[in-house]
Amino acid sequence: MIRAAICLVFAMIVSSAGLRAADVLEPENYRLEDYRAPTPATLRGARVITTEEAERLWRSRSASFVDVWPRPPRPRNLPEGTLWHDKPRSDIPGSIWLPDTGYGELAPAMADYFSKGLGNATGGDRARLLVLYCLADCWMSWNAAKRALSLGYPNVAWYPGGTDGWFAAGLPLQSATPEPRPDE
Repeated sequence: MIRAAICLVFAMIVSSAGLRAADVLEPENYRLEDYRAPTPATLRGARVITTEEAERLWRSRSASFVDVWPRPPRPRNLPEGTLWHDKPRSDIPGSIWLPDTGYGELAPAMADYFSKGLGNATGGDRARLLVLYCLADCWMSWNAAKRALSLGYPNVAWYPGGTDGWFAAGLPLQSATPEPRPDE
């Protein structure tokens, strides 16, 4: 009962976000700020997919799913002995999590990390379909999908509903462990 109510609330959020997407214009370049805001309905060169399409691709195992949601690093100045717990992240099962790769500008080490991560996600098959996502109303997955296109991946899908849309549809999620970043 509670899960159904939560799913309904998420469905309402995701559907209302979809209504606003028609009003958001696709920029020429990457989004550099306000990453949690309504996103456009399009991404030139990529396929924009719904939750139903994402589920079909996931069930058929015909795509590699990549989450780009950020992950706060462990603070470097924590006193010795301080316990640090990452904030849990749930992903679409089988996804690879490449945190911090959806920002508009990436340091060279992070750009390389993203490129290598996509290679790992596709098993080196650049023609394999890549599905990039994070949360609803999040420009990070839009930026990451655009970046994958710029790296020469010809078969890119952007899933703007992300884990919010997936959860709202009652689909399974699993606890995620990020791929180690270059500084880890």
